[in-house]
Amino acid sequence: MTRIVLPIVAALGLSLCACATTPNANTGGPLPPSAMQCDASGASWAIGQSPTTDIVERVRVDTHSRIARVLRPGQMVTMEFSAERVNIRVNERAAIIGVTCG
Repeated sequence: MTRIVLPIVAALGLSLCACATTPNANTGGPLPPSAMQCDASGASWAIGQSPTTDIVERVRVDTHSRIARVLRPGQMVTMEFSAERVNIRVNERAAIIGVTCG
């Protein structure tokens, strides 16, 4: 009985492996180039300003970024780099102290 069941199980296992999808070969490594590249040099005018909605949007546009985020003191943030994002750092008094890409 075992001699009959073992080949059947092996054939079934092989047929299931043939149906499995192959993993994507492009895992890990750098991300593909993005359409928008942040350039923080265009937003030096914002230092000392309050991060109002209008100011944040103007910084986003002037830096050619797709995303803008305001980073407050002690705030936890993700560390992944995004070439499409501008970071607006503010101090305890809610004044912009720095504009960086990432």
